[in-house]
Amino acid sequence: MTDFTLNAQARTDLGKGASRRLRHALNIPAVVYGGDKPAESLTIVAKEIAKLFENEAAYSHVIELNVDGTKQNVIVKAMQRHPAKQFIMHADFVRVVAGQKLTAKVPVHFINEEAPVKKGGEISHVLNEIEVSCEAKDLPEFIEVDLANAEVGAIIHLSDLKAPKGVEFVALAHGDDKAVANVHAPRVAPEAAEGAAE
Repeated sequence: MTDFTLNAQARTDLGKGASRRLRHALNIPAVVYGGDKPAESLTIVAKEIAKLFENEAAYSHVIELNVDGTKQNVIVKAMQRHPAKQFIMHADFVRVVAGQKLTAKVPVHFINEEAPVKKGGEISHVLNEIEVSCEAKDLPEFIEVDLANAEVGAIIHLSDLKAPKGVEFVALAHGDDKAVANVHAPRVAPEAAEGAAE
């Protein structure tokens, strides 16, 4: 079991200029909100947050956020990255309240992808993450999509997936049965391409 903890300091110096100075000092601005407390502006050491989020599971895990010695459980709500260099520029966290449902984006893991490929199909991943609603204790690390029985021409929708116990797919709850992946025939059959070349 990995321990997801992060240290932060309360921040009073706000605004764009302050955020720029923070990043210059290799820190990043962050905000934590939710629960019955007011929003707090924070500073986190860039190296620490980058290390934590090297582990994909941290995105869909309850994190123990230690702000100046006061610990609170949070999940990531949003993460802003530099468009070219991909380092984290800002993070939003939401407090986790026991017994209260939360929404979080959870990564999708595709398994048995070789099965439809052996049948001559090509796989396109439509979703890489799925928004779920559940209590913190039920938050899954990832949603597994098994492609073992997928035929060429198949489209796998949210309704085809089995949600873990206590977990609801947000889009599906709103009547949006999103496509997660599809298996299509190759764009050009290799034999046809060779024949055309001759």
